[in-house]
Amino acid sequence: MTSRRPFGGRGAGLGLALVSALAFGGSGVAAKPLIEAGLDPLHVVWLRAAGAAVVMLPLAWIHRDLPRRRPALLLGFGLLAVAGVQACYFAAISRIPVGVALLVEYLAPALVLGWVRFVQRRPVTRAAAFGVVLAVGGLACVVEVWAGLRFDVVGLLLALGAACCQVGYFVLSDQGGDAGDEAPHPLGVIAYGLLVGTAVLTVIARPWSMEWSLLAGTARMDGTPVAAFLLLGWIVLLATALAYVTGVVSVRRLSPAVAGVVACLEAVVATVLAWVLLGEHLSLPQIAGGVVVLLGAFIAQSSTPAAPSAGPVAGSAPAGRRAAGEELSGARDHA
Repeated sequence: MTSRRPFGGRGAGLGLALVSALAFGGSGVAAKPLIEAGLDPLHVVWLRAAGAAVVMLPLAWIHRDLPRRRPALLLGFGLLAVAGVQACYFAAISRIPVGVALLVEYLAPALVLGWVRFVQRRPVTRAAAFGVVLAVGGLACVVEVWAGLRFDVVGLLLALGAACCQVGYFVLSDQGGDAGDEAPHPLGVIAYGLLVGTAVLTVIARPWSMEWSLLAGTARMDGTPVAAFLLLGWIVLLATALAYVTGVVSVRRLSPAVAGVVACLEAVVATVLAWVLLGEHLSLPQIAGGVVVLLGAFIAQSSTPAAPSAGPVAGSAPAGRRAAGEELSGARDHA
């Protein structure tokens, strides 16, 4: 098999997946003060996508052959991984509690395993499956899904739509990763995906109605005034550009199944950062749930067999990856 290792080994992949989870998980902490200052949540989402698209624009020029070579991949990444997750999530939380929406959205790792097993017809390791079950159970505690629980069919379907779009993020991030030099460069995929996603979100968010003057003022983070443009810079550079780059590359280094489970840490990171920076205290079940999520992610990522197997196994690295030295959620994401 042709190597897909331009960026290092499996250990580097896990490191990148953790950086991506940290970056994505910090988006809400930076976005909440802007929303409380008067910005519409959808306008914040549009700003993060559009700002990151501008930052990545030079890379789109460098990889300008990608739209001709892989138009479907770029369109799918922009529609699902960038715009779809955001639109479905915000539509869902307008009808159901945020914790319930987050839990349903982060069923994505389980759906990834289903995709690998029943669509790609590849075997799934028991450790990967058990890790997903633990991670989802821990998430239920982290987001305190029992608080304010109510049943809304449309809201739950929208949250499930966000989960499916997140599956698209992991699956599309891995597309062509085993094609060696012919593989679509991940930075090019992200750059064009952000451009496509921004175009779609422009129609949904209608940024021309935004109160732009708010960006020149300050917002309060747990009572401390912070320049709005600094928070926006955090969202654009760290929680979007860096998060997508490290996330997609980590999927290429690992597998969609393993990277998906590690991405569950985003909800834990978001909760901890909200505790530290916004003064939103954690309950004992949330702390316990965070530990369970960590345990599930560890079990899933350690499911690589010691010896090369006859075929690829979801939740493990193929032999070609190990021979070369061995590419998170969206939300990504949430404002």
